[in-house]
Amino acid sequence: MATEKPAPIPAPPPEPAGPSRLARFARSVRNYLILFCVLAIGLAALYLFLATRWTYSSGERAGYVQKFSKKGWVCKTWEGEIAMANLPGAMPEVFPFTVREEAVAAQINTQLGARVVVSYEQHLGLPSCFGETSYWVTSARRVEP
Repeated sequence: MATEKPAPIPAPPPEPAGPSRLARFARSVRNYLILFCVLAIGLAALYLFLATRWTYSSGERAGYVQKFSKKGWVCKTWEGEIAMANLPGAMPEVFPFTVREEAVAAQINTQLGARVVVSYEQHLGLPSCFGETSYWVTSARRVEP
């Protein structure tokens, strides 16, 4: 009697090769770059939010509004100067300021050339799109000399 050999079991088809090492490396670098960009944008936004909310100093200045105009290529802000003279005939000190609110800008526009007292807040470390100066005027009132 002849012994029959069992039929050989066919080998499973080869599995498709996964991505190469170079492709896996490129994908991980891309993922880290995306993560880095998202974190950088998030941290920049957080910094700008905190810098606009935190006030380094605040106070009031009195003088004559001598210059006031809306400036900027992309971000338009109202920029002005107040001439502060302590003594008649003395050289005035100039206080440059920025106004970000239209209502305050309208107040100052009606008082050009008059003696005014402005309340301001100083915000440090902001880009020029937020204003040319770090002094943001929050209100203005006319005073009699």
